[in-house]
Amino acid sequence: MQAGHHPARVPTALVNVLRAASALGFGGTGPHRQLRRRPAPQCHGVTLSGTLPSVAEHFTLRLAPATRQRLVEWARRAGLPERTLAQRYVDEGLRHDAHPLIQFLDGPSGRRASLLGRGLDVWEVIATIRDNDGSIPETADYLEVPTGLVEAAAAYYGEYKKEIDEEIALNEAEYERGRASLLAAERALAT
Repeated sequence: MQAGHHPARVPTALVNVLRAASALGFGGTGPHRQLRRRPAPQCHGVTLSGTLPSVAEHFTLRLAPATRQRLVEWARRAGLPERTLAQRYVDEGLRHDAHPLIQFLDGPSGRRASLLGRGLDVWEVIATIRDNDGSIPETADYLEVPTGLVEAAAAYYGEYKKEIDEEIALNEAEYERGRASLLAAERALAT
């Protein structure tokens, strides 16, 4: 082991699952390995690793043929490698499980988190909360959405603050560029 390198800690629940699986003849080493149960016959493997900034470990999973085919089709439509799209789906699925009122949409500014069924991006809600001195009820009134949706956006922001702050900064910079272009056009037309 290299100096300063510490092995990753494996959660206790995972250790218990692996021990139970080994006792039942799944994986592992030794004579029981020959009793290993075969995987489902028509599954396709997808390997997840390395393209998302937060992904540092290699992970393999099996997909049913119909699921794999849908992944292939969506990856082709999106112009993405299957692995990248699968990683995105796993990440967004976990985020959605933790924040069920948040969905993920593609748009001119890229992929972003938005309020389910409302067409409002989380960054827009957070910017509006700031504009209303942190008042969630005033923000809900202004946006004409239930207070619970504004709270959902605020909860998501609490977990993904850096990401949402970057989207707000990009929007503000784009606004300033547009404003400067408009002022330049007005000056040009006035002369």
